[in-house]
Amino acid sequence: MTRFDTISFLTDYGLADEFVGVVKSVIRTIAPTVGVVDITHQIDPHDVRAGGLALARSVQYLAPGVLLAVVDPGVGTDRRAVAIEVADGGAYLVGPDNGLLAPAVSMVGGATGAFVLDNAEYHLPAAGPTFAGRDVFGPVAAHLCLGVPADELGTPIDPVKLLPGVLPVSESDADGSIRSEVLWVDHFGNAQLNVDPGELAGWPDFVQLTGAAVTRTAHRVETYASIPTGSIGLVVDSYGLLSLAVDRGSAAFELQLDEGQEITLSPTDGPASTPSPVTITARPTTTNPEDAPRPEGMS
Repeated sequence: MTRFDTISFLTDYGLADEFVGVVKSVIRTIAPTVGVVDITHQIDPHDVRAGGLALARSVQYLAPGVLLAVVDPGVGTDRRAVAIEVADGGAYLVGPDNGLLAPAVSMVGGATGAFVLDNAEYHLPAAGPTFAGRDVFGPVAAHLCLGVPADELGTPIDPVKLLPGVLPVSESDADGSIRSEVLWVDHFGNAQLNVDPGELAGWPDFVQLTGAAVTRTAHRVETYASIPTGSIGLVVDSYGLLSLAVDRGSAAFELQLDEGQEITLSPTDGPASTPSPVTITARPTTTNPEDAPRPEGMS
């Protein structure tokens, strides 16, 4: 009987309402010794794609145990509630079967089992069907941690019948340019692209960026601090993808970018334009008060 001591928790609930605290209290009531790690609860409401990407970025760094994720615009409908086994029972992912969990499952090697959570004995009684995090997913995650077998919590299904996630891939054009998409804009305004650094092998140090609102030249650099003042940097981020960044600033604001927007990368020999130098001329100074200009009418 496998027991776990950690639940990693992601939602689009936000922190203004009581939803997160209620789910965590339900978990603690069922499994008092289990710790809950908050990945984030600030996924934009109903944004399954953003939630799936956040899980894909973080899953390989999470403590072993149960991953509980709820971004569930179809709550209360016939969408399935599922637990997905990975690593032959070494961990489980619990949430709605709407593509949210699929990227994380893929990142850890695929599913070795899947279960529809239809055993109401392990759910909370509910006044209505709209809070599955509290009434279904949270309790199931807690019971998994206590060692309750997944096939007791629900009916086994073939993992290939789970709804897949849809992640965009970059495309190369005949002229050598790459059409990419902004996957994620982080808290600092760095814009992560769906481009592997290897796709720019042999490219020069400058890359032209063409988007819906702006055309700029980016410098390929290794660190944020290496980005010249007033310039856009193209950096390999901590997840191994290319990101647009500004040193101590927001690339998303500078380039008017948001998640899901397309931007084309093209090799170029240098900046599209060079700002004209500004010449600062020192103002004449006088050291003798008698030499200072006098206002008209004074003697």
